[in-house]
Amino acid sequence: MTHDHDLVLRPTPAQTEAALNPPPGRNGGDLVVETLAGLGATTVFGLPGQHALGMFDALRRSDLRYIGLRVENNAGFAADAYGRITGEAAPLLLSTGPGALTSLAALQEAAAASAPVLAIGSQIPSAGLGGGRHGYLHELPDQAASFRGVVKSVHTVRTQSQIPSAIEAAWKSALTAPHGPVWVEIPQDVLLAETAIPVVTGGDAFPEELPPRPELTAVAAHLLSHAERPAIIAGGGVVRADASGKLKQLAELVRAPVVTTPGGKGAFPWKHPLSLQSWIEDRHTTDFLEDADVLLVVGSGLGELSSNYHTFKPRGRVVQIEADLGKLESNHPALGIHADARLALQALLETVSERQDPDAPERVREVLAKVAERIASQELTLEQDVLASVRRALPADSPSFWDMTILAYWAWSAFDAKGPNHMHSAQGAGGLGYGFPAALGAAAADPTRPVLAVSGDGGALYSIAELATARQYDLNVTWLIVDDGGYGILREYMSDAFGEATATELTRPDYVALAESFGVPGVRTTPQTLEQDLAKALGSPGPSVVLLPAVLRMFAPTHLD
Repeated sequence: MTHDHDLVLRPTPAQTEAALNPPPGRNGGDLVVETLAGLGATTVFGLPGQHALGMFDALRRSDLRYIGLRVENNAGFAADAYGRITGEAAPLLLSTGPGALTSLAALQEAAAASAPVLAIGSQIPSAGLGGGRHGYLHELPDQAASFRGVVKSVHTVRTQSQIPSAIEAAWKSALTAPHGPVWVEIPQDVLLAETAIPVVTGGDAFPEELPPRPELTAVAAHLLSHAERPAIIAGGGVVRADASGKLKQLAELVRAPVVTTPGGKGAFPWKHPLSLQSWIEDRHTTDFLEDADVLLVVGSGLGELSSNYHTFKPRGRVVQIEADLGKLESNHPALGIHADARLALQALLETVSERQDPDAPERVREVLAKVAERIASQELTLEQDVLASVRRALPADSPSFWDMTILAYWAWSAFDAKGPNHMHSAQGAGGLGYGFPAALGAAAADPTRPVLAVSGDGGALYSIAELATARQYDLNVTWLIVDDGGYGILREYMSDAFGEATATELTRPDYVALAESFGVPGVRTTPQTLEQDLAKALGSPGPSVVLLPAVLRMFAPTHLD
């Protein structure tokens, strides 16, 4: 009797001949790039370093496109955005010690936002592994230990024969829900040594699926079908699972108002009659959600930024669909469904009953009117005008990448992303410097659309070196820098808390002149001319910088009331 799992594909005579006589001049680095190509990778990001040169030399013999950034952390942000835009695992090639460690903040953001990044770093020679102090350049007692608390999985290679399997396992790990960054490390001598291992010609690139348990979705469907006041919170898991269409179907079927978290921007149409938009950092919205008798939370752990800073306390029954097991019921008791958002929503669509609730759109309009009235009372016309100018200037299908800056905090609540996977920010881990290098990665992923990056002057100083990258690869990114003279949000926080700010004021360069010194066009704009200048820059091929000197303020928080 023959079983399916006993069947193997037999090599053709030509394949056998090629395997027995691999081309000369290959090393361990070739096994790395061949495996990546076999898995379907087309673009890699990174920075060369002494111990990693075997991988970078192999790129010469590969069809992989290389995008080299100037700082490892920025290379990580670029890979993060590439993964978010394409849904593929973005390879990130790094060197040992300082090079590897410099990527950690970017990998933390990728982990927090579930972005698939395949980081492959070198190691000191094999003789130095094991924790002894041999004095090798870049030596760490246990380099992988620095990554274990940050990435999804760690894969250590000791011999060349382990390279294809380790990278394939890491690839699957990165792309299995929840997506995330992974770490592979390979010793220098393993990368440099000549290899007789046959050329890697393919790989199993299919990640494991994460379907919901049917008994749980049956209960969830019953609760939604018989709810009196259902509501939905849609998080980043909906976007990552490409489940926005199914979310819309379900919301319309059960007549449930939907609010999106900062990570879930664009998961639900902004102008839909059931859309509460993204005003989750607002007491009127959270009051409405607390009053729901059944609250469906899809693809969100209801963390700080998705719960009005943990002041949100639901009173009804919570149903939480979450691919990250660690986030399931981590903040609120719920009917926890550990599953990919797309598969879980599909299961609900197949079992839920249609609800009639003609008053739901009116309740949504009432909440949005209260939110608008609260914001209008604070005389924040400049901030709203600037954000509206950005929205009008940015093409509807263009992605945007936002640093940790006041305009981004406004955008989390008030910006219409115009679609799923269009707006991304560093709100996962909250580190500075994300916007511009991430936008470069997105432009590398899809050169057909202009990409917008938004930074404050403080965050921009993290990324200035990447103007050279933008110019070298002629990436189609417009960088809007809002210059308020320092760390504006920290200035505001400290002034409110302590009466005055400390360590928030910055000496800055002339950003327009600096951009032009890299060969990147720059323009200084005003709030009145921002829309015109930004639209012109976005409509011109290649990189550009638009500088807006302006002091913006945040709307008053409601979580402190």
